[in-house]
Amino acid sequence: MEFLEKLNSLSAKIRQQASAIKTEEATKNAFVMPFINTILGYDVFDPREVTPEFVCDIGTKKGEKIDYAILKDGEIQILIECKKIGEPLNVNHASQLFRYFHVTNARISILTNGQIYKFFTDLDAPNKMDQKPFLELDLLDIDEHAVPELVKLTKSAFDVESIVSAAGELKYVSQIKKEIALQFTKPDDDFVKFFASRVYEGMITQKVREQFSELTRKAVAQFLNDQINDRLKSAMSGAIQPSYATIATSLTDVDNEKPDESAEDKIITTLEELEGYHIVKAIVRSVVDAKRIIQRDTQSYFGVLLDDNNRKPICRLHFNRLQKYIGIFDQEKNETRHPISTLDEIYDFADQLKTTVSFY
Repeated sequence: MEFLEKLNSLSAKIRQQASAIKTEEATKNAFVMPFINTILGYDVFDPREVTPEFVCDIGTKKGEKIDYAILKDGEIQILIECKKIGEPLNVNHASQLFRYFHVTNARISILTNGQIYKFFTDLDAPNKMDQKPFLELDLLDIDEHAVPELVKLTKSAFDVESIVSAAGELKYVSQIKKEIALQFTKPDDDFVKFFASRVYEGMITQKVREQFSELTRKAVAQFLNDQINDRLKSAMSGAIQPSYATIATSLTDVDNEKPDESAEDKIITTLEELEGYHIVKAIVRSVVDAKRIIQRDTQSYFGVLLDDNNRKPICRLHFNRLQKYIGIFDQEKNETRHPISTLDEIYDFADQLKTTVSFY
């Protein structure tokens, strides 16, 4: 079963059973254990992988327990603290996570109520759990951008260094997105004043700010609608007929390819492309130094190269169309495109990607 399908299956279970869950213990049995077992891939019945009610005496505090400790190669990697389904997840309720994080080797901790999962690490200070999560997952409203990051926490793909290295970007991008969403729905005074001062020549009085508050909200809503309509038109055009640039690129030998410098301002690197790049990097870093894995975006595709060298392509991500593709190269540098529907499907090509790198 595909990873996203597993998430959707657990999501459906939560929708069906959440109203019948009345306790924290029932939440763990119904939702959290399946998440650990089915989604993350750790055997909840093997104490060498999952230790429930993990005890670690800290100073004068004796016998405190954390709900689950996940181990890999005999070392604690992930700590999980659970609340009852429906309870708000306040970091102030995670005092045990903070204490245990400090005295174990864990770099990842999770606070969950069975539906919402908040993932923490130690970006702000070594061995001290951050106050804010670097990733949030709501199983009733799954963000596709969170899926590839969640895959990195699974037993088969666990790579703590890759997780932590990407955590900073994830944390701040997530927070910025929340701020943007808030400003788009209810712009604050600074946001309103920023735009009003650029289009209004008079003095910005309280009455003007009130007027521009509504005008700013409407302008933002119209701008977003225009962007969506433009993307839909482009997607529909692309579905009917590939662009000249795409055709030309496919006919050009990879050895001679260079980005069109005159078109640099037309290149837009998306968050989805960057997430795809980090997945590829996480896969091939096991066979080559991560510093040698470089991204290079073009109008037609997003390229991943070894040593920033066009003669050493690792793969291409063709995400600027309705159907996404990953381009895999053979020893003769011939590209074969494989359709994918979600970013986590890139992991299905792990062996081919490692083989491509070995050619160089």
